[in-house]
Amino acid sequence: MKYLFVMAVLLAGCGQGPEKGTERSAFPIRLMTLDPGHFHAALVQKSMYPDVDTVVHVYAPAGQEVDGHLALIDKYNTRSDQPTKWKEEVYRGPDYLSRMFSERAGNVVVIAGNNKRKIDYIKTSVDSGFNVFSDKPMIIEPGDLSKLEAAFASAKKNKVVLYDIMTERYQITTILQRQLSLIPELFGRLQEGSKDDPAVTKESVHHFFKTVSGKPLIRPVWYFDVTQEGEGIVDVATHLVDLIQWECFPDSILDYRKDIEMLSARRWPTVLTPGEFEKVTGVKRDSALSVYANGEMDYTLKGVHARVSVKWNFEAPEGAGDTHYSVLRGTLANLIIRQGKEQHYKPVLSIEPVKEVKEYEQVVRRTVEGLQGKYPGVSVTRTAKGWDVTVPEQFNLDHEATFAEVTKKYLGFVRSGTMPDWEVPNMLAKYYTTMKALEMARSGAR
Repeated sequence: MKYLFVMAVLLAGCGQGPEKGTERSAFPIRLMTLDPGHFHAALVQKSMYPDVDTVVHVYAPAGQEVDGHLALIDKYNTRSDQPTKWKEEVYRGPDYLSRMFSERAGNVVVIAGNNKRKIDYIKTSVDSGFNVFSDKPMIIEPGDLSKLEAAFASAKKNKVVLYDIMTERYQITTILQRQLSLIPELFGRLQEGSKDDPAVTKESVHHFFKTVSGKPLIRPVWYFDVTQEGEGIVDVATHLVDLIQWECFPDSILDYRKDIEMLSARRWPTVLTPGEFEKVTGVKRDSALSVYANGEMDYTLKGVHARVSVKWNFEAPEGAGDTHYSVLRGTLANLIIRQGKEQHYKPVLSIEPVKEVKEYEQVVRRTVEGLQGKYPGVSVTRTAKGWDVTVPEQFNLDHEATFAEVTKKYLGFVRSGTMPDWEVPNMLAKYYTTMKALEMARSGAR
């Protein structure tokens, strides 16, 4: 592996941009998938996109992971409802990385797989002049933050776009939670909170065994090795930290050197029985396995107290799936997303006033009426504590559908060659936050 990265760096220094070989296609965007070891790589291709070549070049070592990726693409191509039309050109071999750099068959590299290798894949790709669309997390160890900073600097120098896949921004309940928090008459202003009573709380519960695109998901064995996948506090927590930044300080440039203070962090394992491990990997094991998949952090962002919690169970209850809980505490109301049994495991956004305000119900209903232009059919229902926001089903995207939305956003950045000026510094702030939490959790400091 080290040899392959050396080769990639040498190729990156050749000064050949991805424009070489553009005669191969009339499409301005051509995808290359690098070492796909996670099903998120395939979800990028669950939909088709204008101006994107239908031919996708895949570079990977031979094995179950790339075979599983191709099986998912084939499933999308052969489904009865809106089948995709991807054509996969696959290279399997130990020199897959250097082969990708020498062939230069595309200009966007999609990376979703073993997280230990990811930052090196990212850095060598942008050094060589390729755009990179990366699954989270980009890094899993604190020592790699400097590599990520260098990768963003290289991307800027080479005029390419490096971006991570933040699907949670495209959930309608989160979108509306953010939008309602920006209306002073309804929300007031965001409170600062305290360590014991944070102003912002984000909790996520995930499951190792699940169904993806209609089939039980088989995970690679390395997924349960935190030195390769990363601990929960730096993996799924990436989404939650991103949402806190995106909702609480929209369009603001954050400086991790002065805007973030980590207060406490902890981690604990999920224990898988041998039977559970075999069910999700297909591989037998003689003993139980403890995976540090769970974590919690308390920190401040520009003086606002936030709490992030990530938990992994083996399998969800019948009829349930991954769940999300979120609170934004305002001076007039709390905006709360719940997704438990009472909500039939579907996310529901609630507006819950914290004090009596004259004609507040009129404010709520007038605000919701103002959403009709963009989200027709959105309404509110009175509850004991306030109001639940009812959203027409057409706006409720499941986890898989959000990949098309974030991919379309990213492809727009590639076409224009620019991103909002806050995206890069805020990605760095996000990864600084998760890395500091991991450091503190490992040290046992509270």
